[in-house]
Amino acid sequence: MTQLIHRNLRQTPPTAVCAFGMYMRDSDGNTYLDASSGAAVSSLGHSHPDVLAAMQAQLKTTAYAHSGFFTTDVAEELAQRLAADAPGDLNQVYLVSGGSEAIESALKLARQYFVENGEVERRVFIARRQSYHGNTLGALALGGNEGRRKQFEPLLMNVARVSPCHEYRERPAGQDVNDYTAHLLDELEQAILDAGPQHVIGFCAEPVVGATLGAVPPTPGYFKGVRALCDKYGILFIADEVMCGMGRTGTLYAIEQDGVVPDLVALGKGLAAGYQPIGAVLARDGIVERLRNGSGVFQHGHTYNAHPVAAAAALAVQKVIKRDCLLGAVTVRGTTFRRMLRDAFGAHPHVGDIRGRGLMVGLELVQDRATKRPFDPDLKLHAAVKEKALACGLMVYPMGGTADGRRGDHILLAPPFIATEADLGQIVTRLSDALARAIGSITPR
Repeated sequence: MTQLIHRNLRQTPPTAVCAFGMYMRDSDGNTYLDASSGAAVSSLGHSHPDVLAAMQAQLKTTAYAHSGFFTTDVAEELAQRLAADAPGDLNQVYLVSGGSEAIESALKLARQYFVENGEVERRVFIARRQSYHGNTLGALALGGNEGRRKQFEPLLMNVARVSPCHEYRERPAGQDVNDYTAHLLDELEQAILDAGPQHVIGFCAEPVVGATLGAVPPTPGYFKGVRALCDKYGILFIADEVMCGMGRTGTLYAIEQDGVVPDLVALGKGLAAGYQPIGAVLARDGIVERLRNGSGVFQHGHTYNAHPVAAAAALAVQKVIKRDCLLGAVTVRGTTFRRMLRDAFGAHPHVGDIRGRGLMVGLELVQDRATKRPFDPDLKLHAAVKEKALACGLMVYPMGGTADGRRGDHILLAPPFIATEADLGQIVTRLSDALARAIGSITPR
């Protein structure tokens, strides 16, 4: 009997005993090919010597320093590096312990930015349906995944909702993609007007939607239109790059590919590639300057802000990505991977869509390709895929609720940046076996 509260209270997961490169091993001797980097986290794979060495060196000097008393050289260097590599004037960096903390910090920083200007009536955030921004209460409120929100609804702040930019599911048949994009932007503008621009703090979205939709990229021009609307009405654009950032899509910041500069960017997951818990918020100069010239304080804080060992891990990860030209590798390998997946599943009767950017790829599973009809959610296909994939020695990241929060299943693939073409081929082969077993297990004989 375990005393540890696991995600599934009726089942104890296998015990991981070691991890190396693209693989993990459990206490029964089973080895798993990590095709999802955990939850799109382990971008350098496991046990990377450079990251381990950086953490060990930091432990020998300063393992912990409370940010209310001290800064550290390693945290300062990490902030400088993140700012130097970020687009535009995203030059101010706030270090936290993970993605949900980063979103919470961004929400509070955005609110305080307006309060310091006397705009205390600003209280509304706008976000999209079928979104996910974290599991703490503020982040959960911002997210639009009804399944995750339902039982906690009475505790959550109200957030205005607009449609996701989800071309496969939401663009009407026969509608031009530019007209579809224009419709989404009109909807966002109407949401701003309905709330009253003077009441709106900002709009938050993932540049490439991860967990809830399965690697959904925006349509061309969508985020340029978002940026224009935020500028028009004087509200902030918050980019949630917790999953899609830090090189996952082929550029260090995913939003770079859309040619706009957000006001705030939230980072997590791949920032330190899983070697330590860390997240960050990047803010444009003007946001922090308003606070600096006003109260002089960001009214926020956590015990492990700017943790030196976490900062050392993240800094080492950033150095390896640059030294080993891994952003280029992600772009090239991502193109190869999507081609392999299309060759294997492009005509599969239950794979409706294959999408993504870089090494962040999603396969949406459907009962009927022609109508895009999802499987019955009571069949829990995504859970069957996870189970059968593990039996095939493969780790993938399936989720349910893809279509509307309840119906629909997808598989998210996010292999480490170090994956070779042979590794990608192994992923496709094992996934084909796992998917056949999963569908077979839920289909009446």
